[in-house]
Amino acid sequence: MSSLLVLTVVSADRPGVVESLSRVITTHGGNWLESRMARLAGRFAGILQVSVPEANASALSQALLALETEGLKLTVLSNGVEDAPAIQRAVTVELMGQDHPGIVRDLSHALAASNVNIDELETSCSNASWSGESMFQATARLRLPEEVSLAELQRILEALAKDLMVDIMVDEAPSVASR
Repeated sequence: MSSLLVLTVVSADRPGVVESLSRVITTHGGNWLESRMARLAGRFAGILQVSVPEANASALSQALLALETEGLKLTVLSNGVEDAPAIQRAVTVELMGQDHPGIVRDLSHALAASNVNIDELETSCSNASWSGESMFQATARLRLPEEVSLAELQRILEALAKDLMVDIMVDEAPSVASR
């Protein structure tokens, strides 16, 4: 049986960070499953999921934490054993508008109030080519609970878009297995 580990890592942005992580994971019989990694504010930041034989989970965790001597700040959380995935409705939401404080707070509050789970959230800011104003863009993959219809989510997000003065598009994706 396999254990799942979820790792977060932050370090100075430099070549070899991913190699150090992958070397330790492989040495302990682990399998790199999923990750999201990026350079943010001159730092390397990432989150990843690893499957490892239960007998090796503790040793792998210790070896990963020992990478702090190389300047990596790590957190290792055990998720227990892999469960069979449940099928839920997936929705993708795209938001775009002039940047201002509170957009993510207001979006996440509206979703949490309806018991909608955020599986993935990617945000960015860029300058509009026509005006130079800072534009905020977000893409979120959501999982809807049974009691929230697509029409209800659309109503909630349309009201939010009006309040925030942003454009929001909702696209129902095929059902996905939850993680």
